[in-house]
Amino acid sequence: MLDNKREKKYTSRHRILLLSILCLFGFCLLAQRPVKKGATKAPKSKVFLLHSDIIKKDPYSAEPDAQILVGNVAFKHDSLYMYCDSALFFQKNNSFKAFNKVKMKQGDTLALYGDYLYYDGNTQIAQVRYNVKLENRKTTLLTDSLNYDRIYELGYFFDGGTLMDEQNVLTSEWGEYSPKTKMSVFNFDVKLVNPKFTLTSDTLKYNTATKVANIVGPSNIISDKNHIYSESGFYNTAKGQAQLLNRSVITNEGKSLTGDSLYYDRNKGFGEAFNNVLMKDTINKNLLKGDYCYYNEKTKYAMATKRAVAVDYSQGDSLFVHADTLKLFTYNIDTDSLFRQARAYHKVRMFRSDVQGVCDSLTFSSKDSCLTMYGEPILWNGNRQLLGEQIMAYFNDSTIDWVHIHNQALSIEKLDSVNYNQVSGKDMKAYFKDGDMKMVDVIGSVHSIYYPTEKDSSLIGMNVSETSLLKIYLENRKLKKMTMSPKSTGTLYPMLMLPKDKMRLDAFAWFDYIRPIDKNDIFQWKAKAEGQGLKKNTRGDVPLPNRNLFKKKK
Repeated sequence: MLDNKREKKYTSRHRILLLSILCLFGFCLLAQRPVKKGATKAPKSKVFLLHSDIIKKDPYSAEPDAQILVGNVAFKHDSLYMYCDSALFFQKNNSFKAFNKVKMKQGDTLALYGDYLYYDGNTQIAQVRYNVKLENRKTTLLTDSLNYDRIYELGYFFDGGTLMDEQNVLTSEWGEYSPKTKMSVFNFDVKLVNPKFTLTSDTLKYNTATKVANIVGPSNIISDKNHIYSESGFYNTAKGQAQLLNRSVITNEGKSLTGDSLYYDRNKGFGEAFNNVLMKDTINKNLLKGDYCYYNEKTKYAMATKRAVAVDYSQGDSLFVHADTLKLFTYNIDTDSLFRQARAYHKVRMFRSDVQGVCDSLTFSSKDSCLTMYGEPILWNGNRQLLGEQIMAYFNDSTIDWVHIHNQALSIEKLDSVNYNQVSGKDMKAYFKDGDMKMVDVIGSVHSIYYPTEKDSSLIGMNVSETSLLKIYLENRKLKKMTMSPKSTGTLYPMLMLPKDKMRLDAFAWFDYIRPIDKNDIFQWKAKAEGQGLKKNTRGDVPLPNRNLFKKKK
């Protein structure tokens, strides 16, 4: 029989009022279990006493209707066998109370142990208390208070429990487990411990057969390097694969991946995000956006497509780059020579307050901080436009340092709606300071049209000249002086006598109509007007990036 100390222990463990209310509510539901539509009510079967060393009755006891059973007590109810050291048997009510070394056995797959059992043969509900252990093949449930419903084949605990299988250990304050379906539901302070990670939640569903955890509330999955936050989804704890919904977040060493839906493979180390995707690197201060993103945490490779945009916010002013596809490669991982290369293609448009650009494709390498633009690239800085066959822009701490334009180089500075300073040559190098162009070197077949000014900035005239080497000095974004080698006298036309056929170089083209005006405008591709653009280069395509590498193999 139960002594007073154990009764007090049992009462004290029900310390949470909410759990007690839920327990009472559960009893009420069980007392009114619905019968499935079309199903017939099963006839009540009797609980049979199979054995007891001693059988007696005590009319003066607190329960005079009970048979007192002592020693090797055994009961049978249908296919269920129950054993204990002693019991009170209420034959009229078809129930009994069992004490010490309680064991319930059904078939060869289900066993239930405890120190105390109340079993009702009419409702087929077993209430097991103290040192409770439920065993179902390779699954074990430990608790101090368990109710087991034989009709629904469902056990539920309400004062803390632990469920264990071959891979995981789950604990919670409240839970239920079905040996038939292998499904379990956990509530309040849920914790799933796996050798590779720990999952915490307030609500979790788990299948001991498939090892799949169904996330139905705010949950965190933490391992050595990763942190996953999700409020809805599925996590296969055996395969390390997750399908997550509702703006879930995967974080890895300062990088986070967020999307309307995510797929993550822990063993292979990659994640995919779909719709409204944000991949953020808080260490290098950049991010990728798009409707699809992929990231491999082992190779540090990332890709974004479908309205993809890369943002660098390492300096006060952010650089926004859009293309059909954005990719990030990492080389020499785990060495002192680590560097990254970003690639964008095609229909590239970029915007920052001090510089804007368009091209077909580009690459940026952290090794030399060089951004290379391909496919009739154009750069704008203030009222100045630079273009050529290829543009290489070098940065220092994310601030533009100097620019090298290869072949068919053209620099245009807009003075007003009619007049433009213009310089063309084979190659051009422009040097910047604090974001402003300070000096330009033009090399080979130099042609120039520029307007010298008075001190009050009024135009003196238009100078047209040709040379082999030209140096241009600027101050406050305006032409300060020019030097030519060899010297060229050129021709100076007064402002009132400007010949219209001399006011534009042959290669002149002002592309203000395709210039990005803000960070949102980069998503609108704007083609050049027909007939405008560089002359066709017959020497072949640029070596990087090779467009054939970007085409999908059939």
